Amino acid sequence: MSNFAELNGAQREAVEATEGPVLVLAGAGAGKTKTITYRILNLIKKGVAPENILAVTFTNKAAKEMGERVLKLLENERGYASDMATSGARRPFVATFHTLGAHIIRENYMEAGVKKHFSIYDREDSKRAVKEALQKNGYDPKQFEPGKILAIISREKGNFVSSSEYVERASGDYFGNIVAKVWQDYEIILKKENALDFDDLLLVAAKLLQNESVRKFYGEKWKYIHIDEYQDTNKVQYKIVEAITRDHQNICAVGDVDQNIYTWRNASIKNILNFEKDYKNAKLVVLEENYRSTKTILEVANKIIEKNKLRMERKLTTKNAVGEKVSLFEALTENHEAQFVVEKVKELQKSGADLSEIAVLYRANFQSRVLEEEFLVKNIPYQVLGTRFFDRKEIKDILAFLRFCLNPESISDLKRIINVPPRGIGKITLLKIVEGKEKELPAGMKIKIDAFRNLLRKIKNFAITNPPSKTIFFIAKEVGLNENLEKTDEGIERIENIKELSALAKKYD
Repeated sequence: MSNFAELNGAQREAVEATEGPVLVLAGAGAGKTKTITYRILNLIKKGVAPENILAVTFTNKAAKEMGERVLKLLENERGYASDMATSGARRPFVATFHTLGAHIIRENYMEAGVKKHFSIYDREDSKRAVKEALQKNGYDPKQFEPGKILAIISREKGNFVSSSEYVERASGDYFGNIVAKVWQDYEIILKKENALDFDDLLLVAAKLLQNESVRKFYGEKWKYIHIDEYQDTNKVQYKIVEAITRDHQNICAVGDVDQNIYTWRNASIKNILNFEKDYKNAKLVVLEENYRSTKTILEVANKIIEKNKLRMERKLTTKNAVGEKVSLFEALTENHEAQFVVEKVKELQKSGADLSEIAVLYRANFQSRVLEEEFLVKNIPYQVLGTRFFDRKEIKDILAFLRFCLNPESISDLKRIINVPPRGIGKITLLKIVEGKEKELPAGMKIKIDAFRNLLRKIKNFAITNPPSKTIFFIAKEVGLNENLEKTDEGIERIENIKELSALAKKYD
């Protein structure tokens, strides 16, 4: 195994343990991603077909990075890299849980009760539909906030609970009955618009895997499973993993019992703590060497985390330098805290540090306000990392155009795009379109609607015959997004975002 010389002893042990259940406990900076990628490499070198390997991560960024690392490791391996580069079908399936769920549903869309080109609701789409369901049941959305109702529905779906199961459990509970009624009508709206929400991607996939033939198909398809950040899995994710691995038990779960950041969506630390009970004869490998931090930082971290009584005993070590001392400042108020932070930044700047090398972390977004005010007062330039890429307006607009062209039943997407850019089609006109009462509209409005339909038809025809990356540019040009964005202050940045979306889409060309 000459290619694995850069692995330490524990990493190598995990890489070589290819058969049966393996639990890798890896602290921060201990090289868990490296361990997973080398393990995938080892499996392929042993003769396992790349397409029989599955690796699941929690973020798109992590999935992209892991996939790229695997391809890079295989570059010097005869035939592997070129074969995998030209054929997606010959690659390991590296994806997030939600991408995995969507993949399973699309391959079994009839059994799932959806059409092949279903839309995926984002949070704003879901809130709009929940609000509509509240109003249909005679409830005031101002009294019963759609966001809170949606959070309850999301929590229940994460616990592997369907709307029908929740109805039975909520019987006799006043607020539970309201949620049950709204949830049922929310499901009707989803069905009508041929859509699933983000949580459905997991719940529907998990329910599909309860079907023995579906379960066996994916168990045979993915014979070697890797799960990153296993401590952050919830019940429905656990169900998906258990179903796929039930027959062969070839699972490598990698996680850190000292981290658990997704409790807000019902992540259960018990999944990793009970791994050795769930999978008999599991091999335990502990990665304790940290490559990222100084000795001082690790000493402080070890002292704090050792007070956690639920953890599995281990201690991070490092060969790195001792490093500077860790300081603690106890502020009297949030303003006092902000003043201290900004003064520290000024000191670092005076000592020669570049502002781009300094980061200020805070627990919640609302805490940025007082910091921003202080930076402005002290005339120190700063940058807030804000809206996520796929939440940006121009990105959501383009994707909505593309989705609606493929799935014209998606009312949510229609509402978003019908006035992008503005075409003077109001809410009453939209309602008449949805209700099939276009004949009642004035002639001038019919001309606008016909022009809009022709645009959609043009986009659909282009999308069917061209790769996604070109389709994105085509939509931006035909719709007039670029022309409109050039007139705004943020135009250049937003056009760059569209270019980035096209670049991301190239992997699906």
